[in-house]
Amino acid sequence: MAPRKEKAERVSADAAADTILNYLRKQNRPYSATDISANLHNKVTKAAAAKILKDLHERKEIEGRAAGKQIVYHAIQDPSSTASPEQLAEIDATIASLRAETAAALTTAKSLRASLTSLNTTLSTTELRAAVAAQERERAELLGRLGALRAGEVRPVGKGEREEVEREWGAWRKVSRARERIAGDLWGLVEESLPEGVDKAELRERLGLDE
Repeated sequence: MAPRKEKAERVSADAAADTILNYLRKQNRPYSATDISANLHNKVTKAAAAKILKDLHERKEIEGRAAGKQIVYHAIQDPSSTASPEQLAEIDATIASLRAETAAALTTAKSLRASLTSLNTTLSTTELRAAVAAQERERAELLGRLGALRAGEVRPVGKGEREEVEREWGAWRKVSRARERIAGDLWGLVEESLPEGVDKAELRERLGLDE
């Protein structure tokens, strides 16, 4: 059996006007008698709310205007609550700053999209995967050679030759890291262009980017 709704406790006739007036001032937006009665959980009936609103309007304690077949009422605005010229100037400055930031962000986004388009036309995903795979193979080969040299499994080499190998290894390691960053940046740009609902992890797996 569904639970019975508790009956709302209605306010007295004397308190109803204050309740409605305080509600309009607090919400600071227009409401009809039906809205107010519902929002006050029927503490004031619709009929009583309509009468009280009309009386308050006639006493110029609230404003009212026709909206279709009903009248909506709102609290009278306090002129002292309006912003000062200094506050308005500060708000205008904030708006101008935000507009400038938005324009800069849009320019950056446009530049990144252009870069992505250029990269996509010069290097396809397949070519990128092949290049990465080739670098990985070369890296593994260099690691193997370097490991053998360090373990002494080959003839001793001179200091100059060893330093040259170390420099070469360092250079290729920088190239590898740079390409990893490029790949990460490219994927980040691709993610920004993906429509909603696309599973990014599934797309990476399908393209073989994590292999």
